Amino acid sequence: MEREGRVEVEKVGGRSTVTRCFSKYPLKFIIPRKVGPSKTDAVWVYNLTYGGGIVSGDSISCEFNIGDGCTTVLTTQASTKVYKSVGFKCCEQVLEARVGSNALLAVIPDPVTCFSTARYSQKQVFRVVSNSSLVIVDWITSGRHESGEKWDFDLYKSINHIFMEDDEPLFLDAVHLERGNVSSIAERMQDYQVIAMVVLLGPKIKHIQNLVQENVKRIMSDQLHIPSTVSGHQIKTHSDNRFAKPSFIASSSVFGPKGIGVVVRIAATTTESVYKFLQHQLAGMEPLLGVSPYH
Repeated sequence: MEREGRVEVEKVGGRSTVTRCFSKYPLKFIIPRKVGPSKTDAVWVYNLTYGGGIVSGDSISCEFNIGDGCTTVLTTQASTKVYKSVGFKCCEQVLEARVGSNALLAVIPDPVTCFSTARYSQKQVFRVVSNSSLVIVDWITSGRHESGEKWDFDLYKSINHIFMEDDEPLFLDAVHLERGNVSSIAERMQDYQVIAMVVLLGPKIKHIQNLVQENVKRIMSDQLHIPSTVSGHQIKTHSDNRFAKPSFIASSSVFGPKGIGVVVRIAATTTESVYKFLQHQLAGMEPLLGVSPYH
């Protein structure tokens, strides 16, 4: 079933305002009147699907247009469930968004959770100008742990593209996980149950970029630290501990001209640890958004 949605946000009376909102059943947008303090100028949009998930064969297409100077948050109320594939049908989700001058769009959903045999493909395309600001959180869990499912889906594909004016590519990324003939996804992922990507772009969140890069560096130096004596000689540790895989791995790197963007990649053994990371690292966005992401 095809589902369509469109949201436009513009300045009306000096405030970010939804001037157009359209969605076709079973897709639905919920737009609260206010999130956070009244002085905060931000529109929150909750993307919902009746039934709480995406069914085999579904095709969802959403378009967002964020006007100059506006702030918009696109989020969910729970994880996006992708149900079992029927007849090898793939379900797909496409988001196209334009972010105007001095505008901010934060795409901060809960994770995607694919059921056993599910086939899911998503593509997100963002068009920005030189002083647009953009936050993207894109993440997936290994599945329904309570049902014993871990990386038991057939296909997960996620594409994120960011273009500047004149269709100049700024950031092109793709994640492709597919059940193979030689090895399963679970074997390749080993003990990690969550993978995530966070993209931070633009002047409004420069302070967040700097903080996140420092925090990732600190977290990983703590995770991978090998104890040593004062004289610099390595202390012998128990062999089981020395080669233990970290439960949380993160890396950060800059992209774009003059390093205007930062991308953080995460692999973790628990969903909770990623939620905590996101809460902590994005807490500085509260003045911009009204409430802290993933609060």
